[in-house]
Amino acid sequence: MFASRIKSAGVALAACTLLAGTALLVGASPAATAKTAAHHRRRGPDHIFFIEMENHGFSEIIGNKADAPFTNWLAAHNGLATDYYGVTHPSLPNYLATISGSFQGIWDDCAAGAAVTCPPEEFVPGSGDGTDGNYLTAGQIARASARPHLFNGRNLVDQLEAHGLSWKAYMQSIPSVGSTVEYSPVIAGVTYKLYAQKHDPFMYFSDINYPGSPRLRKIVPYKQLGNDLASGNVPNFVWVSPNQCRDMHGTDAPSAVVLGIPKCGYPDSGLDHGAIQLGDAFLKAAVTQIEGSNVWKTTDSSIIITWDEDDYTGFAGCCHSPRGRHGIVLGGNRVPTIVINSDGGGRLRTNVRSNHYSVLATIEHLWGLGCLAHSCQIPDSRLLTPLFTH
Repeated sequence: MFASRIKSAGVALAACTLLAGTALLVGASPAATAKTAAHHRRRGPDHIFFIEMENHGFSEIIGNKADAPFTNWLAAHNGLATDYYGVTHPSLPNYLATISGSFQGIWDDCAAGAAVTCPPEEFVPGSGDGTDGNYLTAGQIARASARPHLFNGRNLVDQLEAHGLSWKAYMQSIPSVGSTVEYSPVIAGVTYKLYAQKHDPFMYFSDINYPGSPRLRKIVPYKQLGNDLASGNVPNFVWVSPNQCRDMHGTDAPSAVVLGIPKCGYPDSGLDHGAIQLGDAFLKAAVTQIEGSNVWKTTDSSIIITWDEDDYTGFAGCCHSPRGRHGIVLGGNRVPTIVINSDGGGRLRTNVRSNHYSVLATIEHLWGLGCLAHSCQIPDSRLLTPLFTH
């Protein structure tokens, strides 16, 4: 069942035709169809741009045209996964899951480091949110609490480089190329949390984050994406993490005022309309910049936009999310995932139950990379390939 993911992507993509019952294609032109058919005979997309947003459930974004008009336009005219979930809570394990196929057995947002260990923040009494409760087993708590936060397992970077594919991670508000700080910027001696290491999963792997690592040179400030698009020197895999005022996460109200971004402040109650509006504006600028580039216009490429988890209103999950006491699923709840293809392709939908392991497995499938950890357990019938026209 899983063997096709270790074949060449040109052959493996033929399996997409088996998924017609789970996807709908509306308005594909004959030219787009012909281009897609030709591309199926080649390796997958030339470029994948992956943008990770934060902490909002499906219904808080999809249908919320007042706060997220551009995001809803994208969802209406491109690919949309309608049954997609975060792997678990909080943020960091979801980011780790996306690039390694494993949430690494932790439930915290602590800094990277071989000497860093943290007890679980979620699914334990006193978490102060929707995961508050006695959901983890004693063994899970003990193992998570002793887990050093510099992981030595294989990751997507290893796969890409082994197959001759280039990559770069563009981090908004990181202070410099390869910086290992946990948060940035520092203003008048006070650290503000725009760049957050917990949203930079590459820093948590020992074969990326070590003194003198050439791979650290590929973790760069977001503004470099514009330069790379203009020059045409764009890697095959582009990861984008907006800062916490642009990824819909938000920050405390006093910090938002100091930063000059009052909309970014957490509201006293209810939906954080300002944070969603800022994130929607970021996506409009980023997608417009990518689509305006010569790279986008002349190659077969895709943009994936997903959210790491919802805002702790629940913990539904699927597809090898962890399970706690009495077998309860400890998922990250339902979130939006949108796919845009450079050849258009029309309005695509998939109702396949999926999560971050599924999107990793799909990328691996498209490029014939093999598989990592739980992505190896995602069958072809549960890939997100119906959203791609390559």
